[in-house]
Amino acid sequence: MTHDGWTFEILRSDLLIIGGGAAGIAAAVRARELEPELDVLVMEKAHVKRSGCLAAGINAINAYLNPGETPLTFLAYVREDAHGLVREDLVLSLAEKLNSVTDRLAAWGLPLPRDAQGNYLPRGRRSVRVDGEGIKPLMARALEASGARVLNRVNATNFFLSAGRVRGAFGFSMREKKFYLVQAFATVCATGGAAGIYKPNNPGAASHKMWYCPFNTGAGYAMGLRAGAEMTSFEMRFIALRVKDTLSPTGTIAQGVKVEQVNALGENYQKRYRGNTTPLRLYATLQENLAGRGPCYLDTTGLDREAGEKLKEAYLHMSPGILLKWADQGVEPWERPVEICGSEPYLAGGHGLAGYWVDTGRRTTVAGLYAAGDVAGGAPKKYVSGSMAEGEIAAASAVQDMQAVSFEELPAAELARALELEAAMVLAPLTRQEGFAPRELEERLQKVMDEYAGGIGSSYRVSGPSLLVAREELAQLSADLARLKARDLHELLSAQEVIDRVLVARVLVEHLLYRQETRWPCYQERLDYPQRDDTNWLKFVNSRYHWREDRVEMLERPYWRHGEQA
Repeated sequence: MTHDGWTFEILRSDLLIIGGGAAGIAAAVRARELEPELDVLVMEKAHVKRSGCLAAGINAINAYLNPGETPLTFLAYVREDAHGLVREDLVLSLAEKLNSVTDRLAAWGLPLPRDAQGNYLPRGRRSVRVDGEGIKPLMARALEASGARVLNRVNATNFFLSAGRVRGAFGFSMREKKFYLVQAFATVCATGGAAGIYKPNNPGAASHKMWYCPFNTGAGYAMGLRAGAEMTSFEMRFIALRVKDTLSPTGTIAQGVKVEQVNALGENYQKRYRGNTTPLRLYATLQENLAGRGPCYLDTTGLDREAGEKLKEAYLHMSPGILLKWADQGVEPWERPVEICGSEPYLAGGHGLAGYWVDTGRRTTVAGLYAAGDVAGGAPKKYVSGSMAEGEIAAASAVQDMQAVSFEELPAAELARALELEAAMVLAPLTRQEGFAPRELEERLQKVMDEYAGGIGSSYRVSGPSLLVAREELAQLSADLARLKARDLHELLSAQEVIDRVLVARVLVEHLLYRQETRWPCYQERLDYPQRDDTNWLKFVNSRYHWREDRVEMLERPYWRHGEQA
């Protein structure tokens, strides 16, 4: 089929994996190991060699069980850091694989320094050092060696459903006018989380200088919502405590060279506040600023030259922008403390709880669909190794499930009709001469979320009345999406990203409204419900989107401890 210069292709695979990051590549490699004859296809929006959260590299594997740590101690740590609410079954299942997937990375050639006994060098109790600037090209080579096929620079738009089951996905090329329907017996969603929903730290041309990958725009969440998948814990946003301006990771300093977190008076202010969880460290910093004792810093002025040079080297593996800033200022890291701040809020299931509601096999609530990595909910603190572990788990479940299901050949007419309808909807912005450019609606979305749904401008705090305004504003914005226009493939991608972000934002606001307590300061802080309430809210807030009625249904799911019946 052709339409206005577009070519339509229907491809086949046994297993479709959407997203070529840590989770997606691990899933593809594991599936091919389990079934060498399996036809595995990875659909990647960019190019697997430099895509997603690992594009610029890493300097630590932040989820690893060093000697003395076990899956149960890892679970205890994650539970405490998540303020008592976590899917314990999911955390345990990935914790059991953290070390094996790290060993897999080492076998692929990732440089992990070792001590004289052959152990990886720890950076903390649950992390190890790595020289990881080239981790993504290395993983891409492993993917190629596995025999999986890759469809680079193809942006997924929606899952293809037939008889209530996901049977693949649609997508369009970023380099040529090609629109795809990829059929599959099973589909793993590994698209990452969502950035760009809120107004970012930096303005103008630097607006995409942020901590989380700016190209992870919530597509997997939005596709799942439109397919009717149940989601969980969108209200537990993740807000990173990072180096001001460059948004470089603070752990590289705090754990890598062990320095104190101080305010403008030189005080180690963390001691003023009860608790030392990830959200509370951010909360303490924010409170110091509000009290007039900011800005706050990581005090690197006590470092000697050798330690400072090692710090610079570590940043070269992950966030070289901070070295450019130091060079531009004409300072060395040991000459001036490093200012820190909070980022914009993100949805990322690898750091927080937000994502698909899955079982221990990473099956979603929609048949034929699995989720892994940042897009899978319920199990925070998984990072690279945890995402890989989930990818392997999802692949094993998909391979097993495919053997137990009898698949009928789908009629050619059904496939052609589905492809025609999806293409007509997705390509519509290219046909409009009047309307809104994607950037205009993106900025409107970010302004609404910043002002009424707990962005930087409101110190991350929300209340019922402000969230109701956000709901109203987002409803109008959602209606205006029908007037999106695009001049080329780049703007068509931007249009699709705005569509996805707006839906994710609407569901996020409903979650923030529903949880009537404050469980995670800054991440989810209700001014009208300022206390944590384990009696009424030690449970999961879930949702399901009904696209025909354009309605978000809110659900509650119980919390259970390890060893209890789910």
